[in-house]
Amino acid sequence: MVRNLLIVWLINALALLALPYLVPSVQVDSITTALVAAALLGLVNTLIRPLLVLLTLPATVLTLGLFIFVINALLFWFVASFVKGFSVEGFWSAFFGAIVYALVSWAASALVFGPPRIVVVRHDEHHP
Repeated sequence: MVRNLLIVWLINALALLALPYLVPSVQVDSITTALVAAALLGLVNTLIRPLLVLLTLPATVLTLGLFIFVINALLFWFVASFVKGFSVEGFWSAFFGAIVYALVSWAASALVFGPPRIVVVRHDEHHP
C-alpha cells in the first residue's frame, strides 16, 4: 500500500513536470518542486476539496456538476501560490492546467497499474 502511494506520488509529480509542455502558462521549475507540489495537491484534494464540494453543493447541482471544475482550478491555483517554482498565470491557466494534470496523471496511472479490477461477491443462500 505504501509502495502504491509512493508510485502515485511520483506519477503525479511527473504529470506536473509534463504540464508546462501542454499548458505553457503553467510552470514547474524542477523535479523537487514537482514532488512538493504533487504532495500538497494530494493533501489539499484529500482534506480541503471534500469540504468545498459539500459547501458549494447547491452551485454544483445548479451547474450539473460543472462547478467541480472551478473548485479544482481554484485549489490548483491555491497550491501554486504556496510552492516556490510552481507558477500558474491566472484562473484560466489553473482551470486548463488542473484538467490536463488530472488527465495525464490518470492516463499514466492506468498505464502503470492497469485497468481497475472489479470484484463481485456473491452470497449463495443454498449452502448445505
